[in-house]
Amino acid sequence: MFVKPAPGRNVRWPGTMRLLKAAGETVPETGFWLLCLHNGDVVKAAPPAASAAPATPAPSPAPASGGAAATPEPAEAHA
Repeated sequence: MFVKPAPGRNVRWPGTMRLLKAAGETVPETGFWLLCLHNGDVVKAAPPAASAAPATPAPSPAPASGGAAATPEPAEAHA
């Protein structure tokens, strides 16, 4: 779950004693974090939008042969 400290609160990770980032972090749903949530030390938040790669693939680069790319002609053109 993604949580951030409640306004005016500092919360430390159990074990490392590192402060939870003010912008929020993804934490495991353990008894510790659920208790922090219940006590109002942290609030659930939406994770920041990740910089996603473009949904459509980029076009292929032009061939490196240096010449014009061969384009097939319709069959009627050869008559």
